[in-house]
Amino acid sequence: MTRIAAISGSRRAESTTRAALSVALDAAADAGAETDLIDLGAVDLPLYHPNEDAQGDSEALKRRVREADGVLAGTPVYRGSYSSTFKNFHDFCGSDEYANTAVGLLATAGGGSYGGTLEHLRSTFRNVHAWTVPHEVGIQGASSVVETGGAGSGSDPADEPRITDDDLRRRTERLGRVVVEHAERLRE
Repeated sequence: MTRIAAISGSRRAESTTRAALSVALDAAADAGAETDLIDLGAVDLPLYHPNEDAQGDSEALKRRVREADGVLAGTPVYRGSYSSTFKNFHDFCGSDEYANTAVGLLATAGGGSYGGTLEHLRSTFRNVHAWTVPHEVGIQGASSVVETGGAGSGSDPADEPRITDDDLRRRTERLGRVVVEHAERLRE
């Protein structure tokens, strides 16, 4: 079975990035993938230090990425780029984790600009030999179109994250499916 991991580079409790990734992961699951959400806001990950191999949860997190056939990488837009939380995690990972892995990119912006963030992500993933899929998602004014849901218990549909803009929801779901499709091709 194809395995897809999503990495949420947000530390917010009510994260629109994590919510949008959940929508993409649900679509990946509907396409037959096993899914795994890595919420960087809920892990023990100190600042990367190049002279120390294992720090906090770094080894377990790297293993989860390494075992994935595809990755959905999501970040909020901070100062025209990706979050320091995402950058710190990405510093722990390298070619061992991402080589020949299909990666889909997603950025959520409080305002209107996300293009530079997606380009920065694409460049860093290329550097670790990942294969970024051509389809990507940028969400402007994320707090007005992404509902983060409640407790996420799964028992009440109102608790589930959702994207209220139909076009953005379809594009985000497509991202999940496209990553599954490309991950399967790369495994052949």
